[in-house]
Amino acid sequence: MTRQFLNSMSGRQHALLITGICLMAVLLSVGLIQEIRIPQKRISSVSTHMTIRQIAPKLGVSGKALARELALPLNAKKHKPLNEMGIRHERLIHVVNHLIGHRSSPIKYYLFSALVLWGWLFLTQIGRPPKMALNQRKKWYPRLGYIIPLLASVIVAGFLLGKSPNPMEGAVKVFKSMVGLYPHVWEKIAAFAFFILLAVVGTKLICGWACPFGALQELIYTLPLFKKIKRHKLPFAVTNAIRVALFLTMLLLLLSGVVGRKKGFVIYPYINPFNLFNLDVEAASILMTIIAALGVSLFFYRPFCQFICPFGLLSRMVERFSFYRVTIIDMAACTHCGACAKAVPCRQWQGV
Repeated sequence: MTRQFLNSMSGRQHALLITGICLMAVLLSVGLIQEIRIPQKRISSVSTHMTIRQIAPKLGVSGKALARELALPLNAKKHKPLNEMGIRHERLIHVVNHLIGHRSSPIKYYLFSALVLWGWLFLTQIGRPPKMALNQRKKWYPRLGYIIPLLASVIVAGFLLGKSPNPMEGAVKVFKSMVGLYPHVWEKIAAFAFFILLAVVGTKLICGWACPFGALQELIYTLPLFKKIKRHKLPFAVTNAIRVALFLTMLLLLLSGVVGRKKGFVIYPYINPFNLFNLDVEAASILMTIIAALGVSLFFYRPFCQFICPFGLLSRMVERFSFYRVTIIDMAACTHCGACAKAVPCRQWQGV
């Protein structure tokens, strides 16, 4: 924020800014304490002489999930040594490291909450100083106010703390747990409910301010390139139709066993761009997804979110109950009152 912007803020806004920063610091401190207190599970040595039943509990997954990762049938014998089922040691170690990468970090939930808190505070309370005239509206919501949180999301919630948890994973794991791929169903439901709750607090707050891959796409989109192309938006009817079709296909493959012996097959792990944050992009489909999403982000706003992300699709169902939202905007009747800038906690209305 510039000095002029800070000077334009009211006393109430200054108080809210200080209070918000303190609350964010408290959230992060509590998260750090929780992270330190939780004992870190160490994976003792595993080998192909062990069985699925012996290895799965060490990784916090079900026997079905481990079997699927090993490219075995979900009903593979859980008491049979892996080497007798043709599993090599290198394959087992790769799968173990992959599953360890899915472990959630408690502090990350607090970081998400802190980023959402800042997004709500910035967009609804302090981003538009009352002392700043309407003809200075291009100075509302200074870029640093959202560039810095986006960078924090990418660097800290992404590369530093790893890919888990994230909104997309929270949505997918609920359905995977329904077919026995995770042993603790209610834990996955609670994680998904956490992200949904943040979506109810403010439309797209979790997607727009905390999701690390969404933030990375937005940072690329904000680069001052291809401005003429950026004036055009992708048709929502098209992007959402593709997203819905992909989600329904996932449900079909997951619940019906159409893929044969791989009942419980899930599409999203093969196109999961969050693997970037664990530097786990060995699958060609994942690498292609990341390159495509980030490349198209130069021209269009958050393409992965628009075309693929299942959380964005599911969160739309609850956003009508969001505390902050706009239902209809009649641009022809716009009087430049700035009311939409106060009502919408998901974007900057600098053109109003």
